[in-house]
Amino acid sequence: MKRAIPVVVLSIAGLVPVWLYQPSAGSSTVRTTTPAPSTSSAGSSGTNVVTTTTVDTEKGPVQLQVTFSGTEITAVKMLQQPDHPQTEAAVPKLVAETLRAQSADIDTVSGATITSEAYKKSLQAAIDDNAKKASAASPSPSAASPSPSASAQSARTVDGTAVDTEKGTVQVRVTFEGDEISAVRMLQQPNHPQTTAAVPQLIAETLEAQSADIDTVSGATITSDGYKESLQAAIDAKG
Repeated sequence: MKRAIPVVVLSIAGLVPVWLYQPSAGSSTVRTTTPAPSTSSAGSSGTNVVTTTTVDTEKGPVQLQVTFSGTEITAVKMLQQPDHPQTEAAVPKLVAETLRAQSADIDTVSGATITSEAYKKSLQAAIDDNAKKASAASPSPSAASPSPSASAQSARTVDGTAVDTEKGTVQVRVTFEGDEISAVRMLQQPNHPQTTAAVPQLIAETLEAQSADIDTVSGATITSDGYKESLQAAIDAKG
């Protein structure tokens, strides 16, 4: 009986470190690995919406939702971003540059380096995911290719009228897949910072509303009205 007591004591002593152990918390300031998109949902006839995983930075989380029409980036929406004035000022510039460059090879916005780098990582991950999805969905050589008439019916590009405003000319090019607006590109726009910031918002709203019945962007009323007029003309011309 006396021998059993030390054994019990040693057993209890061996469990104490296990009870006291807690995993060390990882740093929340940097996530160095390039994130893989968390979700990817296919729209109609070539439209793909990719929601990226959250990238944690020392300023706050960054997460994007990127809309593709085929391989073309048609919209970028910030789902999460640092609550910081410099980030708020940088995001429209990053989105505008993305739509212009059609890639993640864009400049870092001065004063928002951390957010810019996280944005570009997240964007590149979305582009890679879309490319993989497009490759997987491409028909095999043995599959019958669609007739030219079917392809023309599924995708059609229409230019809206050029609307002259006191700030400059506004004109859009709209891509339709069937009856759906799958992409909008600015052919002409005023060379003004407020216009540059407003255009991504107008395009995102158009893709969501699927019409020209969208809100005017505060601070860019003239451009917004010109955009909606040109967009409606393209919709009417499409028939």
